[in-house]
Amino acid sequence: MTEQPVKNTTTKEDIEKNKGMAALAYIIFFLPMLTEAKDSPYAMFHANQGLVLLILAVLISMFGSLPLIGWFVIMPLGSLLVIVLWFIGIINAINGKMTELPLIGSFHLIDQK
Repeated sequence: MTEQPVKNTTTKEDIEKNKGMAALAYIIFFLPMLTEAKDSPYAMFHANQGLVLLILAVLISMFGSLPLIGWFVIMPLGSLLVIVLWFIGIINAINGKMTELPLIGSFHLIDQK
């Protein structure tokens, strides 16, 4: 599976200014929306990726509560997937990349301007 960067709609200045906020978006996805970063396509791209990752984590938690298959398959593998995607997203944000996360990155829930 090759990573496909999205169409770059931002500038190098925007990326440099909002790297920290983009990385924080994977921890608290709505944080860029509360600051001046809400006008940054770069920060909003990563806020969207953080929101989609949060939704995936909630779904894994819900289905992970199913007896047996949830406890022994869904929860362990799903949690590992979320942790790996979380690290990939933060590393992409810190490195100035607008690359969609594998498997879930194509979902767009936040307008990226």
